[in-house]
Amino acid sequence: MDEKENQIRSYYRTLFEAWGPQHWWPAQSRFEVIVGAYLTQNTAWTNVEKALANLRKARVLSLNGIRKTSLAQLERLIHPSGYFRQKAKRLKTFVEFLDVSYRTSLARLFARPTKELREELLNLSGVGPETADSILLYAGNHPVFVVDAYTRRILARHQILPETAAYAEIRDLFERALAPLAESSPNSSEMAKQRLAPGVAGAAHPPSAMSTAQRSALAQVYNEMHGLIVGVGKSYCRKSQARCDECPLQKFLPRAN
Repeated sequence: MDEKENQIRSYYRTLFEAWGPQHWWPAQSRFEVIVGAYLTQNTAWTNVEKALANLRKARVLSLNGIRKTSLAQLERLIHPSGYFRQKAKRLKTFVEFLDVSYRTSLARLFARPTKELREELLNLSGVGPETADSILLYAGNHPVFVVDAYTRRILARHQILPETAAYAEIRDLFERALAPLAESSPNSSEMAKQRLAPGVAGAAHPPSAMSTAQRSALAQVYNEMHGLIVGVGKSYCRKSQARCDECPLQKFLPRAN
């Protein structure tokens, strides 16, 4: 396991040196992060951006906006994200949960201990481990690592863990591997001053209110690693037509016997 942890740390250093800060998750508020976490289920981020733009144009990208918008109207606004009927109901459910359990306050919600809050989120309709951890990390500054399909694919192709490994096993591996890096990692405000690498820079976005928000060093490292992995998955470690020869992680691929 120590060898696997060393590999993960090497991947982080290599990708960050190549691409710099990713400013992921791009959003202007904690609630926008939460909405994005729901909308990104089973779709590409480009589709999420279209749905968010619709919500923003309609001036309902807020707790009160989602609360007061009819279900039918909400479905129309988030239509580009796919599964819009399910997602509209799930957003309404989240707002109701926040209203009833935390008196409409995200501050009260995120003040809860990580483990307890995670269980509460997982009990909500349509919230699985990836969505719960995205909300915890990106909106709540809770130090949890987010595992997605890109993570599984990269680990499998590099023969670190099989693609069918349990979510908790993958998350635990990354959290153990990355925790030591938090001691020397620049904080979010320092990263905001760093220039993005020229050309393809992973999944990099321009700095936003949430990407530059104050957060713990550990949450910052988990944040950056997930963004870097998204960059690898989008540009190189594709499901089909992988571009391994051009990938910064190419040197770590197991050699054929």
